[in-house]
Amino acid sequence: MIDIKKLRDDGKNIQNSLLKRGYKLNIEEFLSLDSARKDLQISVEDLQSKRKELSSQFGKLKSSGGDTDDLKKEIDSINSDLKLKDDSLQDLLVSLNNFMLDIPNIPREDVPLGSSEIDNVVVSKYGKIKTKKSPDHLSITSDIDTDIASNLAGSRFSVLKGDISRLQRSLIHFMLEVAAKNGYEEYYVPFMANKESLRGTGQLPKFEEDLFKASDNLYLIPTAEVPLTNLFRNTIIPQDDLPKKVTSHTPCFRSEAGSYGKDTKGLIRQHQFEKIELVQVTNPKTSLDDLNSLLSNAEEILQLLDLPYQVIELCTGDLGFSSSKTFDIEVWMPSQGKFREISSCSNFSDFQARRSNIKIKTDTGKLLAHTINGSALAVGRTLVAIIENNFNDEENYIEIPDVLRAFMGKDKISL
Repeated sequence: MIDIKKLRDDGKNIQNSLLKRGYKLNIEEFLSLDSARKDLQISVEDLQSKRKELSSQFGKLKSSGGDTDDLKKEIDSINSDLKLKDDSLQDLLVSLNNFMLDIPNIPREDVPLGSSEIDNVVVSKYGKIKTKKSPDHLSITSDIDTDIASNLAGSRFSVLKGDISRLQRSLIHFMLEVAAKNGYEEYYVPFMANKESLRGTGQLPKFEEDLFKASDNLYLIPTAEVPLTNLFRNTIIPQDDLPKKVTSHTPCFRSEAGSYGKDTKGLIRQHQFEKIELVQVTNPKTSLDDLNSLLSNAEEILQLLDLPYQVIELCTGDLGFSSSKTFDIEVWMPSQGKFREISSCSNFSDFQARRSNIKIKTDTGKLLAHTINGSALAVGRTLVAIIENNFNDEENYIEIPDVLRAFMGKDKISL
């Protein structure tokens, strides 16, 4: 959520900043709502003050044996009027809050301008790309079974077995070990989150259709970003304790609303997938440096796995709802002949902290924290990248990256 005070004081500039990301802020509607809220609030406070004064008079008059009938009628009239106006005020506050919850984060000034992913900027590249096109991962190994998964749960699910299942487990272990080495404290968190948690990180109310709803107040998590960030909800963190660095391995659940016909085969776009998430709560003064640090933590995993990848900076028109600046890491997929996203590392400025009430205690007072997160990595897509980039078609095996051989107990998977 953006700062309502800034919206009041500098609405036109905020409107122009949001236009860069394709969001048309109706500043007139906001000002109308806010003005009506202010007028009603003043009216309610005036009535409350008048009622307090008359109630005092009523008590004195009654204790002295005077006639209180007229005064009681006046107080009853005020109570009736107060209830109507307070009800209207509460409805207006809900409308104003819903208006604010719909507004995306303001892009940083240094984010490249653009309207869509075609305007994203390649920042760096790593590794050697195979010029030879590889078969896709489903053609390489029969140990990824989407047909049996369809019988179990439907489309966009998979069953892994044998060495491929073990390779996924090895990846999870390896990624968590790298995260720990880089100072992230590991958590085991619930795989469901309540509405307050999802509002805090920005998934609700705007993106409810992307979630799997389990009950009136519980949803399956779309990413461990939700529980990890909300570990700090309604807390005040001493500035000397920053940055807070936490990680978790969780399954993630997404409805993939709006993705009909996209990546229907294999592990690229699933309703359920594994991910290692990195989250930092940081000081606003250092949050950009902390974003770059988190990005390097995610890159390190691909470098250790020796997988080709590129880093791109998202333009204003491709930023996620809560992000003020994002770098995507895209790994090379030989079967598709292109890079595919495997991690998204974002700085949310104080957007999530305002929604979740995460504050920092400094020598001069309290201020809102900044939050940062990124995948390190999406396990299924990393698994696909290893299978396709390390497939030896002449001898029909998948070479296991050096850093995973101790976990696997072998150096290749024979097919």
